[in-house]
Amino acid sequence: MARTKRKVNPVLPAAVPTEPPRRVYHTGGYVRLSVEDGGRPGADTIETQRELIRSYIDGQPDMERCDLYCDNGRTGTNFDRPEFERLMDDVRSGKVDCIVVKDLSRFGRSYLETGKYLERIFPLLGVRFVAVNDGFDTLTAERTQDGYIVPLKNIMNAVYSKDISRKTRPPLTAKRQNGEFIGSWAAYGYRKCAQDHRRIEPDAETAPVVRDMFQWRISGLSYQGIARKLNGRGIPSPARYHYLKGEVKAERYANTVWSVTAVKKILTDEVYLGHMVQGRRRSGFSEGRRPYKAPESEWMIVRNTHEPLIDEDAFRTVQRMAEQAGSAYQERLGRHDGLGTIPNILRGLIYCADCRRPLVRYKNVTNKGKNLYYVYICPSHTADLSSCPKKYLHETQLKEILWDALQREIALAGNLDKLVHQHDRSAKAASREAAVKREITAAKQALDRANMLYDSLYQNYADKLMTEREYAEMKRRYRSDIDLAKARLEALERQQKNRRQTTGNPWLAACGQFKGEQMLTEAVAHALIERVEVDARNHISITLRYRDQYRALLQFLEAEGKAVSA
Repeated sequence: MARTKRKVNPVLPAAVPTEPPRRVYHTGGYVRLSVEDGGRPGADTIETQRELIRSYIDGQPDMERCDLYCDNGRTGTNFDRPEFERLMDDVRSGKVDCIVVKDLSRFGRSYLETGKYLERIFPLLGVRFVAVNDGFDTLTAERTQDGYIVPLKNIMNAVYSKDISRKTRPPLTAKRQNGEFIGSWAAYGYRKCAQDHRRIEPDAETAPVVRDMFQWRISGLSYQGIARKLNGRGIPSPARYHYLKGEVKAERYANTVWSVTAVKKILTDEVYLGHMVQGRRRSGFSEGRRPYKAPESEWMIVRNTHEPLIDEDAFRTVQRMAEQAGSAYQERLGRHDGLGTIPNILRGLIYCADCRRPLVRYKNVTNKGKNLYYVYICPSHTADLSSCPKKYLHETQLKEILWDALQREIALAGNLDKLVHQHDRSAKAASREAAVKREITAAKQALDRANMLYDSLYQNYADKLMTEREYAEMKRRYRSDIDLAKARLEALERQQKNRRQTTGNPWLAACGQFKGEQMLTEAVAHALIERVEVDARNHISITLRYRDQYRALLQFLEAEGKAVSA
């Protein structure tokens, strides 16, 4: 029997697979360098990592570079890094959906933590991950039921870090026991000897400051008073001093000022007696634990290793003063326990409008221990009177202002909720919703038909049912039909979404749950308040949550002809 030619409908031919449109990823490059890596000749640098990542992203047709995130001097054994946290914030907000690193070790050396991000967090957030030098890309990487084929390398990274930690610990311990200095920079008041970096000597610039600090303390000046005096004279704090000398590059140290903690640390350090004191803080990594402060009994103290800045009598006098102050504090500590305490329901919400730092809640007792109240003060002003205007706001007054604002917000939400229900129950809204649904159905059918015609076009051309010119022309026409159908469908779905501002609006939902509240509570404050700022005149600026959703609801109701009164 003769073979007959297969008949193909020229209008509705058989479908063939087509290549989907290429997705363009919004890409963030991540760079990390640890302190240990940064000091070795020929070691990896921040700039080489940046350049490699820039070149890689710019050379990929499916990547668009959004930002570079750089953690300089941060260990890879944990993910407690500020720039990494900023990167993850941008991932969660949708700004970044692809991350590129030089290699897996730059991302992290902890097998468990790195695996958690690769296997669980990034897939859940829809994030592509690329390690350039490892040739690893989650878009193309082999994946089994046990996950990506990268665990072995991560294990090796973790083992390598622990092995290095274990190997370097004995030599470093031996150096400490010999009184050799092994830190990055010497204690404030000293510097490394130019001829031998294992020894320290007085720094001509800062040694006089240390001597003054001890004399001021002996004369009766408090730690706070000493900090204010130093800041008032414009003397750089230890961190800022190292920054100005170029010994540290992190911008966060550029404007640090003297604080009580910095002053107290210097006035209790035996290094100023000429003794080498080391080992106060341990990394803990080789032991499988987080960094920790070692007890004083485990410190390594080698006596008389360098020139002292303070004599023994002066140092012991300052220590006795500290002990007496501590004893007096302990005696006062429980004196007013009978007054009770008031929970801090505004924790993490109140900020200084000038320096942007969180305000500190300060406890006050007056009327011979009969009255208890709290105030909010600026820590920057407390440390340096000239650095920031004074803030002094009673918590009771602040709570009254916030509760008044939130009551109005909750009442407004109740009024708009009534308008929402009126709208949703109206025949006009139901008719419009039904019409939009019909249009969406028709648009989807039109898009399906256009896709089907486009997909079947090549088979007709392959079967020589049309010329190459006809194929090109019809392909262009069908492609145009698909784009028009998609645009129409997206417009209708946006219209439907906008009309659903009344359903499940987050602002209405958040305010609605506190409709019956009679006073300000921690739950109300943190659910509805984003941030509160206080200026020098105690003027309060309140930033409430869900502002975008609130404005969208207002616009929708106004467009629907609903009278809205704020």
